[in-house]
Amino acid sequence: MISEMNKPFRLKSGYDMPVLGLGTWELTGKTCEDTIRKAVELGYRHIDTAEHYENESEIGQALKNFDRDKLFITSKVSPKNFAKQDMLKACRRSLTKLGTDYLDLYLLHWPNDDIPIDGTLEAMQQLIEKGMIRSAGLSNFDVERIRQILSVSSVPICNLQLEYHPFTHREDLPQFCQKEEIAITAYSPLARGRVFENPTIKQIADKYSKSAAQISLRWLLQKGNIVIPKASSEQHLRDNMQIFDWKLNREDMENIDDIESRQRLVDTRYT
Repeated sequence: MISEMNKPFRLKSGYDMPVLGLGTWELTGKTCEDTIRKAVELGYRHIDTAEHYENESEIGQALKNFDRDKLFITSKVSPKNFAKQDMLKACRRSLTKLGTDYLDLYLLHWPNDDIPIDGTLEAMQQLIEKGMIRSAGLSNFDVERIRQILSVSSVPICNLQLEYHPFTHREDLPQFCQKEEIAITAYSPLARGRVFENPTIKQIADKYSKSAAQISLRWLLQKGNIVIPKASSEQHLRDNMQIFDWKLNREDMENIDDIESRQRLVDTRYT
């Protein structure tokens, strides 16, 4: 295993989060189970899922023979379950499906302005007190909503997960999160394959003898982010791990920053 993979991000809850994880959106059935098992065998320790993905049972099956203490499992609660009692039940269901007593990180998957956030945060607090989750965070929330949550939350908000790749301009959210000591996890870090088509990224990839995917992931890491690329083949799993023993120089970082093409791939109502 590459040594730098052992240098995790210290969350403000006090727990460590691996900076490379495996995204599992749209991974289901036997493919999901086989992929998770192979990823952990190769050295992945961070697995990202969600109630909405409907693959927690497969992930739990894949992980049952591995040392739980060495794994970092993230899941997300669906907005329809943000009411206090609904959220407590949803977390218990996720734990049962995943075959674990606790989640390392539990995120609110999308904002839901129809359910008062106070009860949601009370549920988060109870889950932490019961040892069912270790850290709490958000996914797809904008600065205004995060600021509101921080003003009333007794729970440390440790992580924000959002779409982040070379075709998204992310200045306000990263700056705000850095100020508030909120780690950022970049999902869709390869822009669902679009990085392979971009001339700037392809040119930089040739320069470093790396793939376009590795360039995009390295760019995000050097910006201080956690990355969770999805992969299903063993070769792609291995390739995504090869991003730690080299660096992009300042000029190439800036060239990627300056890419003009803007492509948001996910619903943009909140971020």
